[in-house]
Amino acid sequence: MAKLLVKLQRYFRRKPVRFFTLLALYLAAGSLVFLHSGFAGEPTVTGSQHGPGAGEGPGLPYLGVMQLSRGFKVAATMPEGGRRHGPWFKSTSKEPAERGKAGDYGSTQSRVLRGRSGREKEEDRARYVGCYMDNTRRRTLRGVSFFDYKKMTVFRCQDNCAERGYLYAGLEFGAECYCGHKVQASNASESECNMECKGERSNTCGGVNRLSIYRLELAQESARRYGSAIFRGCFRRPDNVSIALPVSQLMLNMSVDKCVDFCTEKEYPLSALAGTACRCGFPTTLFTLHEREDEQLCAQKCAGEEFESCGTAEYLLVYQTQVQDNRCMDRRFLPTRAKQLVALASFPGAGNTWARHLIELATGFYTGSYYFDGSLYNKGFKGERDHWRSGRTICIKTHESGQKEIESFDSAILLIRNPYKALMAEFNRKYGGHIGFAAHAHWKGKEWPEFVANYAPWWATHTLDWLRYGKKVLVVHFEDLKRDLFVQLQRMVGLLGITACEDRLLCVEGQKDGNFKRSGLRKLEYDPYTPEMRKMISGYIKMVDTALKLRNLSGVPDDYYPR
Repeated sequence: MAKLLVKLQRYFRRKPVRFFTLLALYLAAGSLVFLHSGFAGEPTVTGSQHGPGAGEGPGLPYLGVMQLSRGFKVAATMPEGGRRHGPWFKSTSKEPAERGKAGDYGSTQSRVLRGRSGREKEEDRARYVGCYMDNTRRRTLRGVSFFDYKKMTVFRCQDNCAERGYLYAGLEFGAECYCGHKVQASNASESECNMECKGERSNTCGGVNRLSIYRLELAQESARRYGSAIFRGCFRRPDNVSIALPVSQLMLNMSVDKCVDFCTEKEYPLSALAGTACRCGFPTTLFTLHEREDEQLCAQKCAGEEFESCGTAEYLLVYQTQVQDNRCMDRRFLPTRAKQLVALASFPGAGNTWARHLIELATGFYTGSYYFDGSLYNKGFKGERDHWRSGRTICIKTHESGQKEIESFDSAILLIRNPYKALMAEFNRKYGGHIGFAAHAHWKGKEWPEFVANYAPWWATHTLDWLRYGKKVLVVHFEDLKRDLFVQLQRMVGLLGITACEDRLLCVEGQKDGNFKRSGLRKLEYDPYTPEMRKMISGYIKMVDTALKLRNLSGVPDDYYPR
């Protein structure tokens, strides 16, 4: 070994050029590997002077100006774990972590108060609607139901209804869970929903013929599944059904599986059950899937499976198969250099990556970024590697909020999200990657309080700066985009100067989740915000709401303010 080293040393002494060439190649290879691992911007707070009126409010600290450095960092990622669900009558949810032991509550009043405090903890995944009357002959919630007389909890009921795509979850008798899309009953007194949940004494689960009902925040973004198919709902048969759903097959022994398999084999993304007829097609202007009907209208049992519904000749039960709708999947760079730079601006955690995914599908053109994130590039965002001024992308992602950076753009789509949700989303990304989650130790440690103290002011200054310095700003609320994707996406595409094809937008609705959607079913079992944090954030919300209204824009959505 020593002789070999001596020979190499003599060789490179005689030919030093080869030595330096080899060294340069080694360093270049290492640099390429490091660059490929990805860049990610990290925010830093600068102490520059603020403009008049910006970030000021009674009892609120000076917000400062937050700039985003163009430094780089390896971004952590987590593979998306698909969750497969079986038949509706099988419960697949996991029990939440064991909660703290409750004290001895003997009176009805104390149980009601305890139930209210428990409901407040559920706000991130569901909003408590109220106590409602129920009737065994005509149910208040008419979707699926299941019982567990030993381990029923509020979280378990919400979890099961959310993963099946329902809008409401209701609990009764302390052990029964009902799901549905509409609440069809009268209110009852809150004191009548006082029965303890069988699986947790710290919460109440309705009463005798009384339902404690929650509206699920996750229901519209998650989907009710049957095997590999996604339930879309019950819809009236379109007028030109043979054109809207061109492929059909008579099935005397009909079941959901048979129809879904048939349409999958025919390579159609929609499977519609109409009694004994199975129809396949695409979502089009003839069949938009926007006007959903009551599921009871489709509640005709399948001939081949007594526990399933197969729709009727007039009302179709529609599922989305695993066949990809390719009408909106083609993407490319702009054929000519863009004349204007359009920003897709948002506070971190406000859904910028998801909005980029939607815009790319709707327009057919790649979006760019003010930064470079290798993990996003590897997931298909090919504009990520282009310089943001290249002019080859339809719009540019940015989290910048300084005057100089904002004035670099000719127009902007400003995406605003509820700060309580945005802060938690960005905290999860920072410590768990784009689709991962922060560890329990991070939430309970010093990281979370420090994060809120630094980032909550930035949420306000970001919006205020773009409203003040932006040349042509279209404000889009993340919550409105989730609720009415078709209309909001039309607005966004219109600002980009692209004529939106309705069939392409309908295709986007079926492919809306993309690769960067966190599983909605993993939620914290407690509220991470302290009263002091909420007081501070509420002040910033009022500040942004006032700024929007001064520009004749609609203020922030009502759900930004906690109950």
